[in-house]
Amino acid sequence: MLPTLRTNFPTFIGDIFNDDFMNEFIKEPARRNFVPAVNIAETKDDFRIEVAAPGIQKDDFKIDIENNVLTISSEKKQEQEEKSDKFLRREFSYASFKRSFALPQMVETEKISASHKDGILHVVIPKREEAKEKGPKSIAIE
Repeated sequence: MLPTLRTNFPTFIGDIFNDDFMNEFIKEPARRNFVPAVNIAETKDDFRIEVAAPGIQKDDFKIDIENNVLTISSEKKQEQEEKSDKFLRREFSYASFKRSFALPQMVETEKISASHKDGILHVVIPKREEAKEKGPKSIAIE
């Protein structure tokens, strides 16, 4: 009996034409998942969050705080309509995301600020005075 030769050809074709591939690139391109990259940094005075979201305008962002959880979200809808004597074309897209961050007790939630520049949302979360790092202190000996 001769050994059978197995190929990956059916698997390859199945991977290309499966439902996930078709939904992602052909059937529903407007429903692609969008989760922007986030950088978080801690300094001695505050925490800083940077959300890279090119194409999203300042007014499209929403920032909420509830129960010491900071939530950054965005919802963007676009509609385009083109009419002619012989045709009507309507295109629309919808993109949204939501990211939540548990805040430590050491932050001043009332003093959180945000700005938007060049497609990046900057959020500054100040620490409470008692939580800030203090430099070394010398103690006099009496």
